[in-house]
Amino acid sequence: MAFDELSFEEAPKIVEFPGSKSKKMLQHQKKIEGSALSYPISIPIVMDEGRGATIKDVDGNIFIDFLGGAAVLSVGHCNPYVLEAVRTQQNKITHTLDFTTEIRIELIEKIREVMPGNLKDNVKIQFGGPSGADAVEMALKLAKYYTDRHVFISFEGAYHGMTAGTLSVSGGTYWKERLMPLMPEVHFVPFAYCYRCPFNRVPDTCELECASYYEHILEDPYSGIFEPAAVLIEPIQGEGGSIVPPTTYVKRIEEISREYEVPFICDEIQAGFCRTGKFFSFEHSNSTPDIMPISKALGGGFPLAGIVYREEFDVWKKAFHCGTFRGNVSAMAAGVATIDFMVEYDLASYAKKMGDYMLSELAKIGSTSRIIGDVRGSGLMIGVEIVEDKETKHPSPNLTAAIRDESLSRGIILEIGGHYDNVIRFLPPLVITKEQAEKGIAIFGEAVEKVEKSV
Repeated sequence: MAFDELSFEEAPKIVEFPGSKSKKMLQHQKKIEGSALSYPISIPIVMDEGRGATIKDVDGNIFIDFLGGAAVLSVGHCNPYVLEAVRTQQNKITHTLDFTTEIRIELIEKIREVMPGNLKDNVKIQFGGPSGADAVEMALKLAKYYTDRHVFISFEGAYHGMTAGTLSVSGGTYWKERLMPLMPEVHFVPFAYCYRCPFNRVPDTCELECASYYEHILEDPYSGIFEPAAVLIEPIQGEGGSIVPPTTYVKRIEEISREYEVPFICDEIQAGFCRTGKFFSFEHSNSTPDIMPISKALGGGFPLAGIVYREEFDVWKKAFHCGTFRGNVSAMAAGVATIDFMVEYDLASYAKKMGDYMLSELAKIGSTSRIIGDVRGSGLMIGVEIVEDKETKHPSPNLTAAIRDESLSRGIILEIGGHYDNVIRFLPPLVITKEQAEKGIAIFGEAVEKVEKSV
């Protein structure tokens, strides 16, 4: 299958934007749905059809999708492999709690097969609620139960979900406003955000001072921090701004954790399943997690989440963690088809190839721009940090939003993240073609140029 066959070939195509039908529907949605809406506020389109790496709205506009359902749609919108598998399953049975089914066993075996190294034959899988936050909650609970401790170490810039527990281990204060206190005894240490190093170092001479600080708080009995139940890390940070640390950093965090007998949790919800150029982002550092939350791309567009953990952590009691939708079998069928597609088309290698190309082209734009401070990424998880000027590195969320809006009006869907809402994030379906990437980046460059001329 050629990937260009999966998408609308006309993309991008703007007929009327914002379209009159979209505007009317968005106004109606705002009237009848709760005010916690997010994407329709910043990206005001009404989606009608999705194909591959493209989306058509109700007004006939066709966009190249650089958001990819926030990294859910790694095998593309309406992937025919996935849809056929789901239809077959739905003709048999759709809801089974955690009763044994053939598709459940098949998915567990598929997940085990794509585990690297000695994890392949040394892991258990547990399904929970259908969101990534549910998976992280499971991981935190298992770590507490395994260690009989309650303290957690997380990282500045972390994002792990919207439940009370996952907000507690997420760095962003915006989502915690008026909700504190949440889960007690969560402590944050610096992530290797080299563009904005909290120690004012540069990568060539820093000697991983951010990792040394983590070791310090574990070693010093007067750090005020009790023995942790676990350390929770995104090997490549997502919502924090597509931050790619030095490969030695994550490995060093693991080594320190092993030395102090702290379980090592790698959150692979956004970066996992081929997005970063490997099946899992912890592979870039040759690390081995004890517990790993998974979701997003796993379901191929259907809600599915769980944790993978080393067998020695299998200490659950009967029904100690449960949930009504713990492994919906339609989503499980989608998961099997998704993994099969990823393996058959070697999406990890393809993501690396396409990501290298996109990074190179974006870096060219950045080299001549006054407002692009940093271009970074791994595979098809890319961030472009927007600043007022390169010397001060002062973040500019206003310019960032203007670039996103200008790109959208030209047929490119992008979203924003980062500590200061000043990082344009590229998370396209992994089936994006070089032609689509080339068109999208050219339009992005035009948007940057227009916004830059306005300041």
